[in-house]
Amino acid sequence: MGKTSIRRAALLLLALVVATGAKAWHDTMRTPVVERLTIASSALPPGTPPVRIALLADIHVAGPDMPPERLARIVAQVNALKPDLVAIAGDLISEKRTATRIYSAGEVVAPLGKLSAPLGVVVVPGNHDHWAGWEAISAELARHPQITVLRNQAIVRGPLVIGGVDDDFTGRADVPATVAAMPRGAGARIVLTHSPDIFPQVPVDVDAVLAGHTHCGQIAWPWGGAPATMSDYGDLYACGVTRQHGKVLVTSAGLGTSLLPLRLFTHPEVWMIEMHPPRRGD
Repeated sequence: MGKTSIRRAALLLLALVVATGAKAWHDTMRTPVVERLTIASSALPPGTPPVRIALLADIHVAGPDMPPERLARIVAQVNALKPDLVAIAGDLISEKRTATRIYSAGEVVAPLGKLSAPLGVVVVPGNHDHWAGWEAISAELARHPQITVLRNQAIVRGPLVIGGVDDDFTGRADVPATVAAMPRGAGARIVLTHSPDIFPQVPVDVDAVLAGHTHCGQIAWPWGGAPATMSDYGDLYACGVTRQHGKVLVTSAGLGTSLLPLRLFTHPEVWMIEMHPPRRGD
């Protein structure tokens, strides 16, 4: 190969590296995409107005990609969607070694205190929350009366029965205890969890399971799928909507990043899930 050919190949490789880097930074820092899903629940009496749930996951506040200022902008975006309930599926914080700055629990939680929804905000812990110091995060969350933390517990909010499962990845999940705490006949039944891997354990009378953890791979293939999903089930529950045995699972790609502060061929996202009584044709 001559010098001209080598020079051309080097320039082509450089251009490819620059283009990939630019694409990765765009995918990492773009405004979250709003994904939408509608679920009919027979547990909602006819005439019940639709209930709108905003699902956030894997916020991972840390520099350079998710400083509190960026989270504050995302909170404003979520508030503008006017959800009835905000559900946060864990990993509020990040302690990744590649971070340019690690923020305190107070700095992480402060923007979330601005979330506004008539039925409140429900949070379950993720693995990074436990690793980074859950006690401090929990104390900061408790300063905001509209935020409720669930750890293998359940609450009723309006027409929704919400069970919150503690983190499965670190061995703290207790699905039977969570389901047992969810009263029957009180409304549409939802389970909020960090990891989607609990989905097979959830009874079929639960309308929806809302999860995160996988980041949809975070760094994915351009043709779909990803080298790693952080799920024992591979791609099965790794991203988006899964329907099995009458149950619906929503696995969010999340907002922030883990390990590396980059996304590629995935995007930050907020899910807006509308639940309503069965309609003709459902």
